[in-house]
Amino acid sequence: MLTRVARLYGKRDLKVETQEYSAPGEGEVLLRMASGGICGSDLHYYQDGGFGPVQVREPIISGHEASGYVEQLGAGVSGLAIGALVAVNPSQPCGQCAYCLKGQPIHCLDMRFMGSAMRLPHEQGMFRDHLVVPAKQCFALAEGVSAHEAACAEPLAVCLHAVSQAGDLSGKNVLVTGAGPIGLLTVAAARYAGAAEIIVTDLTDAAIARAPAMGATGTVNVASNPEALAPYQENKGSFDVVFDCSAAAPALRSAFNAIKPRGTLVQVGVTGDITIPLNLLVGKEVNWRGSQRFDAEFGEAVSLISSRAIDVRPIISHHFPLEQAVTAFEQAGDRQVACKVQITFSDQS
Repeated sequence: MLTRVARLYGKRDLKVETQEYSAPGEGEVLLRMASGGICGSDLHYYQDGGFGPVQVREPIISGHEASGYVEQLGAGVSGLAIGALVAVNPSQPCGQCAYCLKGQPIHCLDMRFMGSAMRLPHEQGMFRDHLVVPAKQCFALAEGVSAHEAACAEPLAVCLHAVSQAGDLSGKNVLVTGAGPIGLLTVAAARYAGAAEIIVTDLTDAAIARAPAMGATGTVNVASNPEALAPYQENKGSFDVVFDCSAAAPALRSAFNAIKPRGTLVQVGVTGDITIPLNLLVGKEVNWRGSQRFDAEFGEAVSLISSRAIDVRPIISHHFPLEQAVTAFEQAGDRQVACKVQITFSDQS
């Protein structure tokens, strides 16, 4: 049996090809894939061949945000029905290393994360028509939820984990820098967690225009109106918590200027080495915390999407069929119009 796949060979070298797939084994399920979102890391692989130390060194099937329909159950699988819409958790910690055993699987020493070039051989991703995965990685969605919404479970899980790093947000004033998909889902997660005021900054009007629908109480285009953050920087800052989803040095500097003394800055965006305003970090005694992927938050994300307690639909801007995967990646790189760009799949066997 053959399935189409979107395989990346290097910088801007993405091809739709076919490969064999087999029936599910014990504890596995066969999925007919439905929708897959292009993440920032996917885009870095496509545009630049990688980011920082993570480089594409061999052909890799892209994609770690995806949903599909259960088509076949392997032996011993229960709790999933044929035809059910599921979101696929791409995270596969080993369960045996020191970090897994002490309840920190995010920091697994032998993590397998689908669609990631961190390991060699690379972990192959989910942009394909058919996929066989362990059943434990599949989380069923409620009826009435679209496959496009289901494919947003992974990025929402990232943002739920980031929000958990900040502690209790009830009644807090929050700044989110960067209004891409992760920034906007962080807004939604912060609103769900009880934040009172959420200000969002970005460089484009198209990006921040989506922020109110996700729960923002105010927006600032720091490219066209760089002085608009000045009032928030008075008296040593206005924000209890900042989520930096941009990983841009100017945004970080503005965040340190706007955060209150002893406030919490959660670093969600990643990049290479950048200049850090150490005087502000030390002088304000800022609690600067990193946030890496997710664990149990994946199941929580599926529940919130299922109930629409968090509505992810406003961030979904474009869909392209798999045969137009290159066009989809090019569109995802245009932040003037695109937010979450997704690829749709179909049975080609």
